[in-house]
Amino acid sequence: MNEDWAEASVELVDGYTVMNGDGRVVASVPRALVSFQGGFVKLRIPGTGTVQVVSAPAVRLITLTTW
Repeated sequence: MNEDWAEASVELVDGYTVMNGDGRVVASVPRALVSFQGGFVKLRIPGTGTVQVVSAPAVRLITLTTW
């Protein structure tokens, strides 16, 4: 399946976290590739080498930087 990825900054709701490129647990990232699938957001955060998935209700704000 092809996925559309967009570059964005991401802020999560209090209590939700992801791993940043330095290996720290954070609630926001200034730069990531994001893809939307159903009720989930997939995040490719530089330096992690993984795709992290959060539920849509965990997201406070996604600001797209490219279209």
